[in-house]
Amino acid sequence: MLQSKKRWNVQECDEQLVNEFVENLNITPLVASLLLNRGMTTVEAAREFLHVDAQTFHDPFLLHDMDKAVARIQQAIDYNEKIMIYGDYDADGVSSTSVMLSALQQLGADVDFYIPNRFTEGYGPNKAAFDKISAGGYQLVITVDTGISAVEETAYARELNFDLIITDHHEPGPVLPDAYAIIHPKLPGSTYPFKELAGVGVAFKLAHALLGELPEHLLELAVIGTIADLVPLVDENRLIARKGLDYLKLTKRTGIEALLSVCGVKREEINEDTIGFAMAPRINAVGRLQDADPAVHLLMTTNAEEAKGLAKEIDALNKERQQIVNDITEEAVEFVESMYPPDENSILIVEGEGWNAGVVGIVASRLVEKFYRPTIVLSIDSENRIAKGSARSIEGFDLFANLSKCRDILPHFGGHPMAAGMTLNSDDVEELRRRLNEQASNVLTEQDFIPITSVDTVCTTEEITLENIEQMSALAPFGMHNPKPKVLIKDVHTTSMRKIGANKNHLKLVFEDSGVSVDAVGFGLGYILDEVSPIAKVSLVGELSINEWNNMRKPQLMVEDISVDEWQMFDYRSAVDVKRFFQQVFTDQMKVVAFHASTIDKYKSLLPMEHVVLIQDEEQAKACMFAGEQIVLLDLPPSQKWLECLFVHGIPSRIYAIFLTEEDHYFDTIPTRDHFKWFYGFLAKKGPFDLKRYKEDLAIHKGWSKETIDFMAKVFFELEFVTINNGLISLVKNSAKRDLIESATYRQKQQQIEIEKNFIYTSYVQLKNQFQDIFKRSIE
Repeated sequence: MLQSKKRWNVQECDEQLVNEFVENLNITPLVASLLLNRGMTTVEAAREFLHVDAQTFHDPFLLHDMDKAVARIQQAIDYNEKIMIYGDYDADGVSSTSVMLSALQQLGADVDFYIPNRFTEGYGPNKAAFDKISAGGYQLVITVDTGISAVEETAYARELNFDLIITDHHEPGPVLPDAYAIIHPKLPGSTYPFKELAGVGVAFKLAHALLGELPEHLLELAVIGTIADLVPLVDENRLIARKGLDYLKLTKRTGIEALLSVCGVKREEINEDTIGFAMAPRINAVGRLQDADPAVHLLMTTNAEEAKGLAKEIDALNKERQQIVNDITEEAVEFVESMYPPDENSILIVEGEGWNAGVVGIVASRLVEKFYRPTIVLSIDSENRIAKGSARSIEGFDLFANLSKCRDILPHFGGHPMAAGMTLNSDDVEELRRRLNEQASNVLTEQDFIPITSVDTVCTTEEITLENIEQMSALAPFGMHNPKPKVLIKDVHTTSMRKIGANKNHLKLVFEDSGVSVDAVGFGLGYILDEVSPIAKVSLVGELSINEWNNMRKPQLMVEDISVDEWQMFDYRSAVDVKRFFQQVFTDQMKVVAFHASTIDKYKSLLPMEHVVLIQDEEQAKACMFAGEQIVLLDLPPSQKWLECLFVHGIPSRIYAIFLTEEDHYFDTIPTRDHFKWFYGFLAKKGPFDLKRYKEDLAIHKGWSKETIDFMAKVFFELEFVTINNGLISLVKNSAKRDLIESATYRQKQQQIEIEKNFIYTSYVQLKNQFQDIFKRSIE
């Protein structure tokens, strides 16, 4: 067997609905099942999802306070009041700020922006920033992607006598700020049709309302924050993402062009991954290490030289960010393993003096990936006794809900069920750890701590076609709630498998079923080559893609996980390098079974003795519990019956067959009954015979080995046909007639020959079949 790295949660589909979708939408059954698994339960809903470009945006005035906000902003423009956009330092906040700036500049407003410094000011509105804004003569402040938790700060804005309009998408708390207007799709009692907009999505709705028509030219900005903030890519978010990517490919924004250039991305190659893995990390890097202003300037500039310089600066900051993340992650992993091991903690809270607070969210994500526990990573400022950090969660643990139960020690926090940010007194970290661990242990089970992969559908090799894969692209762009489709291919044979890459850490394989072969690649899965036996049936989970090479297009599977459901046998019999096996193949999950103490003595220096089990009779074999275990058979037992006894309690998951032997019985000269008959007549004729003196002469005369003569002499002795005294062998007169099989030595020789024939001098398939037969007899 080979256990998959993750639990596979395979979605099931209503076959009747699949057929209905196929008939009405002219799509393949595979694509139909994918649509159903994304919640499209009617033909009309599926048609709208597939033809997203034909959809329209919701009326922005359906959002609470939209009319009030638009009237106040228009008043500010009419009276030339100074307007401040108050943003956030991540990609969603930066793109939100840029959308709002662009819209207000288009309307002729006197507008500027302010983004707080992550390190000196923290997240969200703060009183010191409001003091500066008020002193600058600003009479209207509009927050974007922030502000819904700023209850005290909003009250302070009233004291400073300027109006505050809050636009945000983060979870509202139990008390809302007393702002001039709040535009938020999740406000209690909100009737807005879609609740999951990103911060930039809310800003885009306000821009739409202000401009009086859909600002399609701002979609190239809106798509950045929408994809970067990992909001569900359904409904309006899907529309923003699809249309926004199209506009991004045609962008005339000088800053975006410069950013794409340093990312090494061609316009025609732009997709959701361009934002998720190239643009957004660089934009985020600015606010993680310093003021986020350069990121806004990059998106807003019309000067090519300035754009080029800013893009290079941002790219350099991203490289610096990557190194900082690597260093902190290394420290954090050591902290967890030495102080708070995952098997004793349902949630991990890791803190470090002076850690860069701007990257702790990335570190938290890496720890979740490694340990699969809800994780909070905190940067400690011991001088001010403050801990700032970010949290990431796993399925089954709502971060926002559980942090809300700790509000008394969390003066500042906000976020979502799967991610959150917070600031607290460093003295309260241990109490937070205690409370959250208690809360997590009450809701999470051992099963929850096994990573889960959601699999869209079971797929046959015949369904892996260019047509199917091309149809699947109609579901793009992919993201939260619309992930890249994952398929399961069950119980197929591999026709080739090898390690690839400079470090041989990737896997290249070809699998086949029903006469159809498919290429597959598994990045980082090179180690699996040693864990899949030659004829094993494998199950694969991964993403389908098209491999284009030399004008050839072929379907392929990008493998993420592999399992083998049947027991496996690994053949190390032929010219086995025992040293290499125990140095390169052996793992702590294996047990080494030996049937001869002499074998252990001979190879003692190589063997992991704490894993060695010596079995010297059938009763000891029956007592072994190897069901589901990985066992190494170091040598052969005296008879096959011992192996049957070994598996009476169940089948192992893997058998590694080495079968070291001291003697090669199978190729010895095996005495026939005619040999025994001649030797008996020889002794009767010659009388007592001195084996010590004349054995070699007799062997040469007959063309036998000396071992053959010793063997026959021992068999005759056990059958009481002869006596042997100091090498002198003599017949016993009038001895009882007995069959050769009554001799233990003769039986043992025959058994050794038989077991060697069945277990050493057989093909791999024959050997596996031998064990299959043994398993059947063992459990009968």
